[in-house]
Amino acid sequence: MSSITCEVVTLHPDKIQRIEQQLPKQVQFQELSTLFKMFSDPTRLKILSVLFHEEVCVCDLTYILKASQSAISHQLSILRQNRLVTYRRQGKNVFYSLDDEHIQKIYDAGLAHILEKR
Repeated sequence: MSSITCEVVTLHPDKIQRIEQQLPKQVQFQELSTLFKMFSDPTRLKILSVLFHEEVCVCDLTYILKASQSAISHQLSILRQNRLVTYRRQGKNVFYSLDDEHIQKIYDAGLAHILEKR
């Protein structure tokens, strides 16, 4: 497959300046990259899919996803550290929920993209 590129290098200074002023800062690109990494693991995606429905305790998550409690807890820890999920204790149980509504919007956009007919 050949690359499609300009045959002659021609810069457009006004366009370049306009775009450069609107680009996020490097630290924001890094944070965005980290966010998208959270969606790169199938187990984390499954956990998020469950939490889109309602708050769930770790025991229920392990049953629904047919995974060990340690595997689920590890992924929940990663999701929590990256502010995708939050938790609350109730007696001896720990219940998880989404941190905010943006997470489902990102997930839904990705799912819609892969389900598009080409």
